[in-house]
Amino acid sequence: MTAARSPLSPADRPPLGLRERKKIKTRQAIRAATYALIREQGYDATTIEQIADRAEVSPSTVFRYFPTKEDIVLTDEYDPLLLEELRARPAGESWTDSVRHVMHTTFDAMMAEDPEVVRLRAHLAVQVPAVRSRMFESMSETGRLLRTALAERFALDPDSLEVRVFAMALVGGLMEANMCWAENDFEDDLRAMLDRALGVLEHGLPTGKP
Repeated sequence: MTAARSPLSPADRPPLGLRERKKIKTRQAIRAATYALIREQGYDATTIEQIADRAEVSPSTVFRYFPTKEDIVLTDEYDPLLLEELRARPAGESWTDSVRHVMHTTFDAMMAEDPEVVRLRAHLAVQVPAVRSRMFESMSETGRLLRTALAERFALDPDSLEVRVFAMALVGGLMEANMCWAENDFEDDLRAMLDRALGVLEHGLPTGKP
């Protein structure tokens, strides 16, 4: 029997039309310009006008794709693929195994794309209040998507308190692992830290010393 492929794999995605490919290319150009400018001169000194000039688009085009500079830095492009991956897991699998698999697959896809960008985003979330604030705002939408997928998978009510609390605890835990990783200058293994975050949700806090 052939193993199912991950929805996160480019080979499993349907071919895109010309219009969609152009949109992706524009988004990538804007992001690449933003990251390059931030590395050169810092976050606060980087303006939308500079980003547009570097990406060879108009400022209005930048705003059409990204409402704010913070949205350029923070990516939600993996959210739909993450949910597809979660829905594709075997029916009898435990939630911890399903989430761990999806988390590892998503992490591997992000790091394969550009590890330095992953580190830059995490660094900005720690160092720049506006980026951190926008990240907290986006948690609500990610949590809503996640609770819908979890509810479908385990035949639960997505609006129930239990599902809502669990989804937001999961999103918040993974975000805190990412923040802790950046605060420690990326010295630790983020994969292992994400596993530890899941362990806290599964088993609770470790027993402290008496």
